[in-house]
Amino acid sequence: MTVVSLPGRDGAFREHELSPPRAWRTGSFSSRVAFAAAHVVADPLGGNVPGAPAALDWDATLAHRIRLWEHGFGVAEAMDTAQRGMGLDWDAALELIRRSAAVATGRLAAGVGTDHDTADPLTAYREQLAAVVEAGAQPILMCSRKLAAAARGPEDYQKVYAALLEEVDRPVVLHWLGTAFDPALEGYWGSSDIPTATGHFLDLVRAYPDKVDGVKVSLLDASHEVGLRRELPAGVRCYTGDDFHYPELIAGDAVGHSDALLGIFDAIAPAAAAALRALDAGDLATYHEVLEPTVALSRHLFGAPTYYYKTGVVFLAWLAGHQDAFAMVGGLQSARDLVHLGEALRLADLAGLLPDPDLAADRWRRLVGVLT
Repeated sequence: MTVVSLPGRDGAFREHELSPPRAWRTGSFSSRVAFAAAHVVADPLGGNVPGAPAALDWDATLAHRIRLWEHGFGVAEAMDTAQRGMGLDWDAALELIRRSAAVATGRLAAGVGTDHDTADPLTAYREQLAAVVEAGAQPILMCSRKLAAAARGPEDYQKVYAALLEEVDRPVVLHWLGTAFDPALEGYWGSSDIPTATGHFLDLVRAYPDKVDGVKVSLLDASHEVGLRRELPAGVRCYTGDDFHYPELIAGDAVGHSDALLGIFDAIAPAAAAALRALDAGDLATYHEVLEPTVALSRHLFGAPTYYYKTGVVFLAWLAGHQDAFAMVGGLQSARDLVHLGEALRLADLAGLLPDPDLAADRWRRLVGVLT
């Protein structure tokens, strides 16, 4: 019996008995396309303080991607889960994309943004797009803080994205990240009113259906996503980015379903892959049974302020033994407190996501000993 003491907001500690490890198998699935947005493993001795260039543990970072491919996921590289825009700059992101491409054993897509020293958003997008294509990854056209700051209306978004879609030689994923994930993206697509912005977004997709593999939507609004995916042109996928409602959105309804590009899949990959294989077999009961306990974990990790969800993802990777230190680019391991982390441990245990409970308990006790 392995027992840990978990703190509460009232200052008291309560004991929680960890479950025996659950055996998850690796393997592929086919009924849905699913990308896991992967985190990066920081070098704990690399000077990863706020404002410093990212220093990564490359072996552990790439081993994690190989693990995701083994579970059947595509890897969405250099996205916000990898702390893009929160410590991971374009130079580090490009090296990450190239290194991942060199070891890829499955599908690889990568974020194209404007986060480098080029004033014009279109030029910045073009430069990053060319680099991602050259690396052999599928481009994901990420939302741009630079474009959001410069745009004066929907026509400015249409102009930039239309130019990119005219020029690209392969289908891309269009990325819509809501303000819960990045407040600097307020008014994206030309309006702060979501239905109006959705109309502008759909205008772009309908103009270039052959250049858009799919759209990645992270607004944490399931009803909006269902409505959007029903309006997409035939053949254009909706990749859910909704870390609160993913089981029902991926399962779908009589009209259609969402595929997935999710940060939570980084943390729950073994369970999510098992659920997707059950979906392949038409076993909806097992699909929901496996995913249901992960939802409470995901909603906890992605709780406000949502953009600090990466801290919980990295914490769980450390507890699982996938990395040697609880360290993050920019020192963001400090972005969540001990009570939040303790609840993440408990919920991960209930979802069967601690492969070595004794290791998790030992690491937790050492962390508590330092912080209390």
